[in-house]
Amino acid sequence: MIICNARIFTASDENDVIEYGYIETRGGTITAVGSMEEFGGSIDSGDVIDAGGLTVYPAFVDAHCHIGICENGLGFEGDDVNEYTDPSTPHLRAIDAINAADLCFSEAARAGIGTVVTGVGSSNPIGGTFLAMKTYGSSRVDKLIIKDPVAVKFALGENPKRTYNDRDETPVTRMATAAIIREQLTKARRYMEELAEYERTKGTDDETSRPDFDMKCEALIPLLKREIKAHFHCHRQDDIFTAIRIAKEFSLDYLLIHATDGHLIADELSAERAGCVIGPLFADRCKPEMINQSITNACKLHKHGVETAICSDHPETPIQYLPVTAGIAVRGGLSRDEAIRAITINAARLVGIDDRVGSIEPGKDADLAAFRGEVFDITEKPEFVVIDGRFVD
Repeated sequence: MIICNARIFTASDENDVIEYGYIETRGGTITAVGSMEEFGGSIDSGDVIDAGGLTVYPAFVDAHCHIGICENGLGFEGDDVNEYTDPSTPHLRAIDAINAADLCFSEAARAGIGTVVTGVGSSNPIGGTFLAMKTYGSSRVDKLIIKDPVAVKFALGENPKRTYNDRDETPVTRMATAAIIREQLTKARRYMEELAEYERTKGTDDETSRPDFDMKCEALIPLLKREIKAHFHCHRQDDIFTAIRIAKEFSLDYLLIHATDGHLIADELSAERAGCVIGPLFADRCKPEMINQSITNACKLHKHGVETAICSDHPETPIQYLPVTAGIAVRGGLSRDEAIRAITINAARLVGIDDRVGSIEPGKDADLAAFRGEVFDITEKPEFVVIDGRFVD
């Protein structure tokens, strides 16, 4: 398939915008991108789409949400976001709770969201894993996966406090929340060291005993090896600093999720080279730790050089309005182009899937969204969406 005569927002570092260009795809992959002057084919052939008057963007990437794990309109029966019975559950896998047949996936795909990073909620200090998946192509989650796991979810601040205070269990303070995280990470690090020692001495006179299998510790080994990231739910600036403190203590690769107070400490976050996934922006100040919520957050973080993505936090904001929330950041001072990058390449790069999605470049997945009007306008919808080289119906 070849899409011709389009304005192309590539979101690539090489060439951000091609004013009059073409995209060639084959087998679900982008094979060529360039200006129409470079195009040697004919627009009359059956596999060529004339996209004159349209702007084609990379299909959008939602870097943090709970789609499929908090199902549409089902209440408790479809709510698998939080396992409230244990404050430390790193071994829970999002893939075992996601219903890929949920209506919200088709709504996301039709709105131009091609990839979502979804998983457990923020009631537990350690909640479980997140994964990255496509929104279209199958009702079987296993066939939609880009990367699993992509992160382990941690939560600080008000959410764990409120959840376990209601149960009269630990943690009911920020100190206890951090202590539970440290305890589990310390156990996992020791477990990993004992495994390594067993493998080193196996078959020798100095052979050590293999440690007893521990599923929680096993789940944290990829994190401690920096193969995946820690995603820290944190709104208030003291909780943000606790996330950074813990990440440094255990040499974790990490992201700050929500980072509502980020605009107040943007200089500190820049110095730490922290990445932020902010949002939802289309929401009220629904709890005390969000008192400093501001639509200027993305702009101020970007001005300080903090790489930032914007998320829907679905179902907090319905996922199909992700581009609209990026428009709210524009109202808060972020440039239009940077807002697009916050829901395409920045999002993909921060969560570690930019080798597949987030920009229009040869070798990447053929995930595209074409708009005639302003992408941030709530009255606009895509003229067409392509995911893995197939038109979304």
